[in-house]
Amino acid sequence: MKHLLKNLTGVAFASVAAFGLINSAQAVEVQEVISDGGIRAWLIEDHLNPLMTMDIAFTGAGAATDPDGKLGLANMVSGLIDEGAGEMDSQTFRSEMENRSISLSFDAGRDDFSGSLTTLTRERDTAIDLLRLALSEPRFDDEAIERIRAQIVSGLKRAENDPRDIASRTFFKSIFGDHPYARPVSGTFETVAGLNANDFRSFTRNAFAKDNLIVGVAGDISAKELGPLLDEAFGSLPDHSKLPSIVDITPTFGAIDVVEQDIPQSQAIWGQKGIKRTDPDFYAAYVMNYILGGGGFSSRLTEEVREKRGLAYGVYSYLADLDHAEMMMGGVATRNDAIGQSISLISTEWTKMKETGVSQEELDNAKSYLTGAFPLRFTSLGNLSGMLVGMQKEDLGMDFLDRRNSLVDAVTLEDVNRVASDLMDPANVTVTVVGKPEGKLVF
Repeated sequence: MKHLLKNLTGVAFASVAAFGLINSAQAVEVQEVISDGGIRAWLIEDHLNPLMTMDIAFTGAGAATDPDGKLGLANMVSGLIDEGAGEMDSQTFRSEMENRSISLSFDAGRDDFSGSLTTLTRERDTAIDLLRLALSEPRFDDEAIERIRAQIVSGLKRAENDPRDIASRTFFKSIFGDHPYARPVSGTFETVAGLNANDFRSFTRNAFAKDNLIVGVAGDISAKELGPLLDEAFGSLPDHSKLPSIVDITPTFGAIDVVEQDIPQSQAIWGQKGIKRTDPDFYAAYVMNYILGGGGFSSRLTEEVREKRGLAYGVYSYLADLDHAEMMMGGVATRNDAIGQSISLISTEWTKMKETGVSQEELDNAKSYLTGAFPLRFTSLGNLSGMLVGMQKEDLGMDFLDRRNSLVDAVTLEDVNRVASDLMDPANVTVTVVGKPEGKLVF
């Protein structure tokens, strides 16, 4: 989930530093490229190094669409489609990537199926062909299926007793009930054991299409050069995806769940209602959350829980925007005898934020950081192409990188405190704790 948030909000912090990779005398220019075959991509050219990255997303093709009884399908496909394609078996395909220094990987989240490609300029034709084969002609050989299945099962066994994984599964089940978001992305032992090559082929036929494809490219390639490569990579995909629709849901909050586990440290996850990425008050909420728990050592939660009392190494909060639900979440891990006090302190800060808001000094410091230091972290081509995908998915506009800091600068003290009063809901927070907490837990 934190990774999802970075993808959704990280694009917002890209304009100040001009990305380091781009000549400082040049503006960051986002170009729209439409191939002869109608494939659309956003591009940032950077010819300083002979590298190109491409990020893709098939929207609505994530684990939430896994059929009943086949949970973990999208996730397992993400591990299989680069394990042999076309005439190449797994070893040949992987050797081709390794010998040419090509990196190709895929991932399935709750909402989307994504991919990332990195290649040297001299190898980009081969890299694009490998991407095409992975998407259009995956083999799903028995050997690869059983090897990837074994890896997933091994991960499920680890997650079975991992406090953070248990907390996450319990939390999502508590707030989402029977909605697809409550299902584990990696599936279960039973469902993963039953998946087969026909399931994988059906998924790729239905999920990978031109109408739900988003492409972002950065690096040593021009718009003229990119067009034909888009047709090569994606031209053979069907025009339309065939995916089940996922309904919007308002999560149910207000429960305190304890999963007892005989371990010395308890893991806690909490959450409440959130705010849409498209809401006009999103930036005010984001700045507010930075002050509350998103700013690391600069946040109130870290100051109260870690710095003043030494109760936990880390504590955080963040805004989580899924396609069909919005949440404001957080987490902390600490000793069993300290988890109750930690949650009480977090609750106090939650209430304080709602009732008294933030100070002008806190606001000024947060805006200075968010428009200054944070963009320095986004200095790789991979981050650039990933940002372009996020910008398209959230319909932020091609000029977003130029506008973003002005949107943060425009947030006023009145905005933050009004949003804090409206958004913060300490009476309706769900808390999930895994461990052996001592004493009563109250948020």
